[in-house]
Amino acid sequence: MPRILFMGTPEFAVPSLAILIKNGYPVAGIVTQPDRPRGRGKVVQSSPVKIFAEKNDLSVMQPEHLRDEGFLGIFRKLSPDMIILAAFGNILPREIIEATPMGCINVHPSLLPKYRGAAPINWVLINGEEKTGNTIMLMDEGLDSGDILLQEETPIGPGETFGELHDRLSKMGAELLLKAIGMIMGNTVRRIPQDASFATYARRLGREDGCICWDNDARDINNLVRGLSPSPCAYSFLGGKRLKIFAAKGEEVSVTESAGKIGGETEKGLQVTARNGYIYLLDVQLEGKKRMSIRDFLKGYRIAPGTTLR
Repeated sequence: MPRILFMGTPEFAVPSLAILIKNGYPVAGIVTQPDRPRGRGKVVQSSPVKIFAEKNDLSVMQPEHLRDEGFLGIFRKLSPDMIILAAFGNILPREIIEATPMGCINVHPSLLPKYRGAAPINWVLINGEEKTGNTIMLMDEGLDSGDILLQEETPIGPGETFGELHDRLSKMGAELLLKAIGMIMGNTVRRIPQDASFATYARRLGREDGCICWDNDARDINNLVRGLSPSPCAYSFLGGKRLKIFAAKGEEVSVTESAGKIGGETEKGLQVTARNGYIYLLDVQLEGKKRMSIRDFLKGYRIAPGTTLR
């Protein structure tokens, strides 16, 4: 079996590391991003991969830069046969790529060359795609531009959220990775160059991306909510306070009210006007309050007639 150096950071990467350990692959070490301040309190936290690795007594490295001579010296001593990456967060330098005999293998949650970049799962939902999948690819010095080894497609459920699709793709990606490693070891894998003319880019999300424009189509607003739930979360402003929206449903009908105007509570949820229909809010969190169902929220918050979300 190849000696593997695993590189990954967020929760998405954990199933891929777990499946390597479960199947007896010798993991020579783990490389993950340095501990960083996270959350509202800015408390310094370890990455999910580091937490999992330490529970399994694996050696963890957290270099600030992969080109640091200190890290490269450790890498040379480890001399892994293969590197596995899953949502690591950095492009590999040439020295590491060229010094790894069996290649640097990346688990990417999109059907490359579409949705290269940092946030493919969010953007396939925001853009209203009906299918996505995982790609196992060979790393090069570009951004998710290396040769494809394996792909697996999956339909996206009509109400599926980022959190749900993320968890599903992370498990599917781990299984596909295991299959790809077996094919590499058996010398049966076929490299397929990506057609760059079909490439699209899934850039990292900023806070402003979550702000809802109520003058957009109901379908687009609903897709934005799905694509950002549960984190970083779509939002609007109610009475000057940020209102996070975790779940909603869209309905395309003829409307006469102005965009963002709040209607009454219905069986479908709290009605808000979009350009070509309504959005029904189902699960929200007002700034300074707990997350709750819209029914529970309205028990404690009186919305004056004519109120508009901004």
